[in-house]
Amino acid sequence: MLQSFERAATTQCRRSITVTGVVQGVGFRPFVHRLASRLSLCGFVKNWTGGALIEVEGELAAIDRFSAELQTCQPSLIEIDGLRVAAQRPRGEAQFRIEASEDFGAGVVVVAPDIATCDDCLRELFDSEDRRYRHPFISCAHCGPRLTIMVDAPYDRARTTMARFAMCDACHAEYEDPQDRRFHAQPIACPACGPRLQLLEPGATSECRDALARSVDALCAGKIVAVKGIGGYHLVCDATDDTVVRELRRRKMRDDKPFAVMVADVAGADALCEVSAVERRALTSPTRPVVLLRRRVDSAVADAVAPRHTLLGVMLPYTPLQHLLLHDMPDRTLVMTSGNRSDEPIVHHDGDLKRLSGIPDFVLTHDRPIHLRCDDSVVRVVAGAVLPVRRARGEAPRSFRLRTPLACPTLALGGHLKAAVAFGEGRHVVPSHHLGDLDDYQAYRAYVEAIEHYQRLFRIAPHRLVHDLHPDYASSRYALERAGATAIGIMAVQHHHAHMASCMAEHGLAGPVIGVCFDGTGWGTDGAIWGGEFLLGDDRDVRRAGHLDYVAMPGGETAIREPWRMALAHLIHAGEPIGRTSIARRIDADRIGTVEKMFERNFNAPLTSSVGRLFDAVAALVGVCDHVTYEGQAAMALESLASQVPPDWAYPFALLAPGDRIVVDPRPLIRAISADARDGIVPAIIARRFHSTLVDIVATVCDRVRAVSGVTAVVLSGGVFVNGILARDVSDQLAQRGFRVYRHQGVPPNDGGLCLGQLAIAAARDAAAGGEAG
Repeated sequence: MLQSFERAATTQCRRSITVTGVVQGVGFRPFVHRLASRLSLCGFVKNWTGGALIEVEGELAAIDRFSAELQTCQPSLIEIDGLRVAAQRPRGEAQFRIEASEDFGAGVVVVAPDIATCDDCLRELFDSEDRRYRHPFISCAHCGPRLTIMVDAPYDRARTTMARFAMCDACHAEYEDPQDRRFHAQPIACPACGPRLQLLEPGATSECRDALARSVDALCAGKIVAVKGIGGYHLVCDATDDTVVRELRRRKMRDDKPFAVMVADVAGADALCEVSAVERRALTSPTRPVVLLRRRVDSAVADAVAPRHTLLGVMLPYTPLQHLLLHDMPDRTLVMTSGNRSDEPIVHHDGDLKRLSGIPDFVLTHDRPIHLRCDDSVVRVVAGAVLPVRRARGEAPRSFRLRTPLACPTLALGGHLKAAVAFGEGRHVVPSHHLGDLDDYQAYRAYVEAIEHYQRLFRIAPHRLVHDLHPDYASSRYALERAGATAIGIMAVQHHHAHMASCMAEHGLAGPVIGVCFDGTGWGTDGAIWGGEFLLGDDRDVRRAGHLDYVAMPGGETAIREPWRMALAHLIHAGEPIGRTSIARRIDADRIGTVEKMFERNFNAPLTSSVGRLFDAVAALVGVCDHVTYEGQAAMALESLASQVPPDWAYPFALLAPGDRIVVDPRPLIRAISADARDGIVPAIIARRFHSTLVDIVATVCDRVRAVSGVTAVVLSGGVFVNGILARDVSDQLAQRGFRVYRHQGVPPNDGGLCLGQLAIAAARDAAAGGEAG
């Protein structure tokens, strides 16, 4: 709480209150105005670069009450991180006002994320007597676009893409009325003065309501429509029509990766999937993420939406336009997938619509520009807790606080897949939204543009760059090129240490901890490809306490796209005859022979300890996935299979102890799986036993590490821990053995969380060096 100042001789006092946190774009200034007016205080409130500045004048008792209610009674979207209070000389003012924002002041800029349409706006949207009836851009101080329309800070209409729309008299009156819900709501608009819809099709255009009605007709007729949203375009079609869903896959060049779907309400989600209370809250939260739900067997959604998956990504409408679409198509489920071709970034500028050429039959667009592209967030619920899978719209750019401060402003550049960056100053960290995979040139351009935008928006000019240890990551090359051109400081951080540190940073852990970091690919300090790691240490330094035994990756990255290669690698490593497996019947003998020669000659077969590659091998051994078209496909297929049967028992494995670390020998596991597959054991049972084996491996190795170190805290990180079965069962097993277990809750366990860990490591090393940046 704020401290109370000693009473002055006069009862009239004036105080300035500097506020930091999420206070721009969330109705903070209107809230302050109403509070001050109710307490008969005079003065002003205004946005500034670092947050908001308030000056209040009046009776000291009223100022004290104002100070208390400022922190305890604010609307839910407001997040106050800090307050600084100073006495001022009374001015004898007669009223309280909202002043124009100023671009000055110290402190890190905090920006609100985009917020789903609120209930009050929804009531107006479908009220035929309201002047905003069926207005596709209805919003107020409590909802609507924020981050994606901001051109610069502080957050004012003139610094957003709404600047081009002059308010009509009615909207202006609401904007100036302290008692109105749209008091200083920057995206305010109505049918008379706001953005307008337009339907684009070959040879014709139509505007306003007709554009929406014709889009609905097209969707009902089995057409594909590109719809402009808050952070970019979606490709939309009827999710119950298998023919149009398959056609969308063909046009988008997306063979297997699941599509997300949108339903009108929770009842629609219930009809498709099993929905728990926690999942229901996630679906209806203001962030409106895609929630991965267990699909009902009798779900009406076409099989082509999520081929061979038991999980379905479901979200509810979060824009007025989406609400109108679903309202006008009762009982429909819509595919709502990113408007892009595979591997490219989502299209958000109207001028880039040519990149979607040949995919949609129609384009439902509007004239409010999107300044920053932003995909939908994705979450799943594991053991009753929400686990981020992709952190984007609705979540970004919410900030984090580090345990120790950075010695200088720092930019962390994340990884190569599921890229995200983070700016840090002091203890304050602003991670970006999901920026995609950096294999594609367009995606890399979007990555660079996002860095430039965040740097400008948040007023953080980095003095240092932190990047992944892998020299061939596009993010690492960016760091090296920028450092070379500007003489900026630079630091390389090992991939799995960053994973561990990201989870530690979320929970404010100082360490030491055991870091169980399982993923597909991470450059190791010995030049091998790591991914099945047991680390011991803290956010400054770690040692490798254990890992999965090395196995060759025949063909290098080709083995990632062709899991049968990893199956052969593990069979050869285990001394199992390849000819006795079903792989020998599915894969051409010449290709198998080529792989065998790679082993004999030790050619183009880098070593890996990756659990992700072990998933690939097992998926191929049981015949469910020889080739993949997206990252994690084989692992997701195994999880889907394993979720269909109860656990029974686990396969054997061995532990080796060369030197000071534990090596997990998977050869007994591979031999047992190979035997089960030959004996015709159902793939789902093999998949479930495999999951149980990994749980036993984690618990056994952690027991051994604890026995010699005394460390009882375990953090689980890496993309493999997006797997719900593994994350739940490992957590339960470790807890039963007396460990304190920490999982991700703010950033994803996959590479989308690396940037937070990179900053945490930089800050810890700064502290160890006495505050001097390295």
